[in-house]
Amino acid sequence: MQTMQCRDLDTLPTVVNITTAARALGLSRTYAYELAKRGDFPCRIIRIGTTYRVPTAELRKLLGVT
Repeated sequence: MQTMQCRDLDTLPTVVNITTAARALGLSRTYAYELAKRGDFPCRIIRIGTTYRVPTAELRKLLGVT
């Protein structure tokens, strides 16, 4: 999985799936899901049933992108 560039973050919607967030953070998909299940993902996650969503604003804040 290829890591995202800063310019890619500008095109993201308000919330993204955990796979997209993992790409932005340079994490593997599997590790991102493990962190989410343990409650250790580095930013807030919204859980809807078995689906995880990550607010793009919090992801950008974590990465220091304004």
